[in-house]
Amino acid sequence: MLTILGFAMIATFLVLIMLKKMSPIAALVLIPALFCVAVGQGAKLGDYVIDGVGNLAPTAAMLMFAIVYFGVMIDVGLFDPIVRGILRFCKADPMRIVVGTAVLAAIVSLDGDGSTTFMITVSAMYPLYKRLKMSLVVMTGVAATANGVMNTLPWGGPTARAATALKLDAGDIFVPMIPALGIGLVAVLLLAVVLGRRERKRLGMLTLDEALATGTAAEPETVLVGAGGGSDRIRKNSGGAGAGTGTGAGGDAAEHPAMDEDTDADEDEGFKGLDPDRATLRPRLYWFNAGLTIALLTAMIMELMPIPVLFLLGAALALTVNFPHMPDQRARIAAHADNVLNVSGMVFAAAVFTGVLSGTGMVEHMADWLVGAIPDGMGPHMAIVTGILSIPLTYFMSNDGFYFGVVPVLAEAGTAHGVSPLEIARASLVGQPLHMSSPLVPAVYVLVGMAKVEFGDHTRFTVKWAALTSLVVLCAGLLFGII
Repeated sequence: MLTILGFAMIATFLVLIMLKKMSPIAALVLIPALFCVAVGQGAKLGDYVIDGVGNLAPTAAMLMFAIVYFGVMIDVGLFDPIVRGILRFCKADPMRIVVGTAVLAAIVSLDGDGSTTFMITVSAMYPLYKRLKMSLVVMTGVAATANGVMNTLPWGGPTARAATALKLDAGDIFVPMIPALGIGLVAVLLLAVVLGRRERKRLGMLTLDEALATGTAAEPETVLVGAGGGSDRIRKNSGGAGAGTGTGAGGDAAEHPAMDEDTDADEDEGFKGLDPDRATLRPRLYWFNAGLTIALLTAMIMELMPIPVLFLLGAALALTVNFPHMPDQRARIAAHADNVLNVSGMVFAAAVFTGVLSGTGMVEHMADWLVGAIPDGMGPHMAIVTGILSIPLTYFMSNDGFYFGVVPVLAEAGTAHGVSPLEIARASLVGQPLHMSSPLVPAVYVLVGMAKVEFGDHTRFTVKWAALTSLVVLCAGLLFGII
């Protein structure tokens, strides 16, 4: 019964938010509360919620101070050179912009923290997407999938969990997986090219100067593309950037749900991130801020201190040095208060969901049912089974629940049929591209919150592409004999 109710609770949550019948925060709180009562454990709801909040409180604290820290770094211009480099590469070409999103997300993912990756990527790319009226779910989908592939780094979390759960060396798990993960990144780049070409077909192309000019993007006319005298004439689609209808290639409006009628209203506000003359710039402190950020990320990777403590110290130091006057500090904190409140509120709401899922025993029963449903004849192929199961399970479960609850059982079953725990551990990483869009991952709320995208829209758009990327990684692992 708990197995059925567990799947029903997750399905109800996903359906309601994808149909936009409830907000994610309301759904994360009310649905598990109702199911907790349905299983006859309503009296323990308070305990489950407190346990869930306690488990996620460090994450919420990390996100709060990370948003403040990287918000300040963006304000003072630390990432402006990255933005300019991406702009030079993109040249206001929608395809290049989507590819640039994937590349930027993959590079920044080297720090091992999804929230950091999404904050930097969205802050850099959001103004371009808004100015050119590109689909924002394309940005969130590509960024999340790229980060999911890179999330398998030994310091990213899943590899360390698999190593700990199976008492293996993280290097022995990760290093042989590098070719397969490399193929996964190539798949993400190809996906970016495909989605980018669809956006190019829908919107046409502009030169960078024309993209920045007010109102230029609204005129369906023939424009010159290129630089250095070599230009091509490309006619923009008549339903292009200025139409704002949200209709993609092939007329599928669902692919562009972010293109709503209020796009123009906040377009200029979103574009201010590229203002080279904003009052918050601190060019004389550039190398201090760069050094502080490098030191912070290095300390994170080396695990010198808990991540929430590092960001708390980093945010305090960044504010004090860059904005020594109290009114300026308050202004910077207020400027990022919306993101802090939205993200931290979502995390604490997710604590209700995870607390009930774990406290009632639903997670354990779901895992046992899935493992028990595996036919005996599949024993010699447990690595493949693990890889396939990792795709849905890491979406519907936390990494802790999957790697510490399910993977050891799968490894034991594999060992009985001659499959090594190392193969099981590597296969268990396959589902990470999809995992990063799971409603149980706090970082995804940073992504959709900063990009002003509905979580349901992001889910509908991203799940199919992320699942496909996971399957590519699995096939590559089999091809290379890693899994």
